[in-house]
Amino acid sequence: QVQLVESGGGLVKPGGSLRLSCAASGRISSINRISWYRQAPGKERELVASSASTGITNYGDSVKGRFTISIDNPKNTVFLTMNNLAPEDTAVYYCNAIVRRVGFIGEYTYWGQGTQVTVSS
Repeated sequence: QVQLVESGGGLVKPGGSLRLSCAASGRISSINRISWYRQAPGKERELVASSASTGITNYGDSVKGRFTISIDNPKNTVFLTMNNLAPEDTAVYYCNAIVRRVGFIGEYTYWGQGTQVTVSS
């Protein structure tokens, strides 16, 4: 089995910064894509940022220029550095990974448990 464990959420004032981490563990052959999503109360889950094994990254329009996704490949850990945070960034942030598993055929999708980010003065 594969597990994703997020950390780094918390309360921050507007204009502040946070860095989220997501560590993937288990018998992973390769990570094809790893992403951050978020879901605010009463809203649908939305893509924040993603990074593919090709090196291509994508960002949601609302976070471009403020958030950065980065990966520590040897540790199977992805980070989301969030700068200039605003109240509308308040949400539960989820890590998502599309992986190939050792001994299995095909791709598998996994989600972390989520970490709360609250931006408030």
